[in-house]
Amino acid sequence: MAKAANAVLDQADGLRRMKPPSPVRVIAVTSGKGGVGKTNVSVNLAVAMAGNGKQVMLLDGDLGLANIDVMLGLQPSFNLAHVLEGKCRLEDTLMIGPNGVMIVPASSGKRHMAELSQAEHAGLVRAFSELSRPLDVLIIDTAAGIADSVITFSQASQEIIVVVTGDPTSLTDAYALIKVLNRDHGINRVQVLANMVRDASEAQSVYESLRRVAERFLDITLSFVGGIPHDEWLKRAVRRQRSVVEAYPNCAASEAFRQLARKADGWGMPVGARGNLEFFVERLVNAPVSPLPAALLNTGPVLARAVL
Repeated sequence: MAKAANAVLDQADGLRRMKPPSPVRVIAVTSGKGGVGKTNVSVNLAVAMAGNGKQVMLLDGDLGLANIDVMLGLQPSFNLAHVLEGKCRLEDTLMIGPNGVMIVPASSGKRHMAELSQAEHAGLVRAFSELSRPLDVLIIDTAAGIADSVITFSQASQEIIVVVTGDPTSLTDAYALIKVLNRDHGINRVQVLANMVRDASEAQSVYESLRRVAERFLDITLSFVGGIPHDEWLKRAVRRQRSVVEAYPNCAASEAFRQLARKADGWGMPVGARGNLEFFVERLVNAPVSPLPAALLNTGPVLARAVL
């Protein structure tokens, strides 16, 4: 009897292991220009969503000028540059941040990382399929502007948050980014977040300024996801190398990030692959993650060739 019971338990455990991982909601956080607080938004959105009980991974997608590790006071042993060089696997780069957020660090000051080919960017996206751990959300902090990495990571995400301020140059560059995503790459929906605003009225005004121009000249839908206020507590958190959501949970900026996290939690989960390059595409088609070739796991320079 005991042997029979153990056999049933072993079979049940085997069936659970065969069950494919659930789809992952992938959110790209991007901007038309630097200096608008994009990385702060990425970090604090990730921490806030993890605080809601989600399994969250945060990818530093600014491959040549990464700074998420600096912002959180972390010292990675490996980063994405080491993966491409064949010195480690993607799994080896993972670090644990506030609220259990899993962080994939990139490199800083390595020019070749900022000049990867489209094939190499695609290889990085597909390399995430080797990660079979439970995961609900992947947030990508892209570089600013319209570089190849920004376009690739944005296209491979289900949701795109464009961070903008009331500065005219921020609005102009945000529109330029949205235009490229829409006209050249078929993106027809973008979420807009107004950052560093005085109040809700200014946040709405910033959004409306961008919406009027975009919806007049582009075939795209812009949605307003709120605003993050100017907050001295956020500046203090940056100096302390902490996320403001964790360090000062009662301040206005933290509450705004929690509101943003609740909105993001309400976005529908992906129901299937769209037919183009996507993160965790195997989970979207409801199939088990296949092992990657040994060349991809052990040899960085052939990463793109191994997966294309």
